[in-house]
Amino acid sequence: MVCLGNICRSPLAEGLLASKLPKEKFFVDSAGTGEWHVGKKPDQRSIDTAFKHGIDISKQRGKHFTAKLFDEFDYIYVMDNSNYNDVIFLAKTAEHRAKVKLILDELFPGDNVDVPDPYYGLQNGFDMVYEMLNEATDIIAKKLIAKNL
Repeated sequence: MVCLGNICRSPLAEGLLASKLPKEKFFVDSAGTGEWHVGKKPDQRSIDTAFKHGIDISKQRGKHFTAKLFDEFDYIYVMDNSNYNDVIFLAKTAEHRAKVKLILDELFPGDNVDVPDPYYGLQNGFDMVYEMLNEATDIIAKKLIAKNL
């Protein structure tokens, strides 16, 4: 799961998807295309939003997305078109590029819909982002579980 700073959207997406998959079969992580928040916990509003829904993301720490992650992960979901372009820029092969998808393409295939960045807004923006990501990760989890049966 990739967003800009790895403190709002991608930690929520990581927590949501991880909560829907068997931990012994799947590893879910997140990173940011920017380096500002490396080592820091998610935005408190993301932590609070996840906690309201029974998910604890408070132990997550910000990471920077690097090209080596293409070899470590089978799927790379980005939160918006800007981050998609940043991640694709780092891809060295067609195989790497094929791993990268906009997360909301799961809900709106081919429409290139962004998950809005709630950072500069109010709490309700985090709640809205949570709902979008919850729907998208439901679909992703079902697909992943079906592939791994």
